[in-house]
Amino acid sequence: MKLGVNLDHIATIREARGGKEPDPIYAAVLAELGGCHGITVHLREDRRHIKDRDVKLLKQVIKTKLNLEMAATEEMMNIALSIKPEQVTLVPEKREELTTEGGLDIVENFEHIYKVVSTLQGKKITVILFIDPEKEQIKSAEKTGAVGIEIHTGCYSNVYREEELERELQRIEEAVQEANKLNLKINAGHGLNYQNVKSIVQIPFIRELNIGHSIVSRASLLGMTQAVSEMVQLIRRRI
Repeated sequence: MKLGVNLDHIATIREARGGKEPDPIYAAVLAELGGCHGITVHLREDRRHIKDRDVKLLKQVIKTKLNLEMAATEEMMNIALSIKPEQVTLVPEKREELTTEGGLDIVENFEHIYKVVSTLQGKKITVILFIDPEKEQIKSAEKTGAVGIEIHTGCYSNVYREEELERELQRIEEAVQEANKLNLKINAGHGLNYQNVKSIVQIPFIRELNIGHSIVSRASLLGMTQAVSEMVQLIRRRI
């Protein structure tokens, strides 16, 4: 299982003062030294944290994979076609949300998402669709021709009662099984931390986890390289 480190909140700290520090590019280099397998950033429509400059420099500097999270808009598609990250993850986006609140509704927006997927993958950019762990969404994702999906783990990450955790974990496991039957690459992420990730890494067929806030939080106390290294060790402990 691989780890992609989301650096959005490094940029959030930078934007709190409107200055130049901390620089997501520097943080990406440290994350790679910690053993991560890719760098993830979400270029939002309002540019609240990650900027166009960040994405361009990351593509030039990092040695691993750049995963660009973005809305399925014409503006973002043109940026992706210009920068050509190794991977694009299409996500829903609302201006008022603090962070992504759920997965894409591919069933309702199939034609549009299909066109975006076709355009990007036609230029050899791998496309992943960020969706809730629902079978109908997974089936629609496969029909778009996208290489894979990223399962939204937010509901699992936000519950604490044992029975709720078991229910949400089962939803994820069933979604993974469905996606694997359709030969989709399977990633997962959102809200994962150093505690709840331990159950997720036990699920077969998940290839990659994208984790941001928890790692950045820990990095603020221990340093980025150590924070990433500790998470890499956790996700390698699959039985």
